Amino acid sequence: MAWEIDAAHSQATFAVKHMMISTVKGHFNVLRGQLHIDEQNPDNSWIEAEVDAASIDTRDENRDNHLRTGDFLEVEKYPTINFKSTKVEHIDGDEYKVLGNLTLRGVTREVIFKAEYSGQGKDPWGGTRAGLSAKGKIDRRDFGLTFNTALETGGVLVGEEVKIEIDLEAVQK
Repeated sequence: MAWEIDAAHSQATFAVKHMMISTVKGHFNVLRGQLHIDEQNPDNSWIEAEVDAASIDTRDENRDNHLRTGDFLEVEKYPTINFKSTKVEHIDGDEYKVLGNLTLRGVTREVIFKAEYSGQGKDPWGGTRAGLSAKGKIDRRDFGLTFNTALETGGVLVGEEVKIEIDLEAVQK
């Protein structure tokens, strides 16, 4: 079955260490994509999603503007961040492993998400919806995101590991 991501009920969030002592979280305000769900044979399932890189939102305008520059996302040159699954594996119950290619700042790397499929249900308007959530992590340096500042007390300003969480609601087409 073909599905379209319902952006109003979905989110792509991230978290990264700041100064090695706290965590900064953010999300992207513009998200879209499609997926195919085959509950009988998950190997036939897939997802393609993208976010507008310029829609980054960490609740601080100065930081967001810096994240849009060439030091980080370089949104004028790389306006979208894309994910395309290559394999969906059923683990146990509602748990899955989703492997795929993440393209960030023009660099594509394989990433693995641990996903939880919440199932499907009818909505009040006669449609059918499905939900899933996924968690993964990347090393931002693998995607050319190498900007950093050494701290006087040791360590760095921005952590290398970025945790990613996706919560999707999709509408059957």
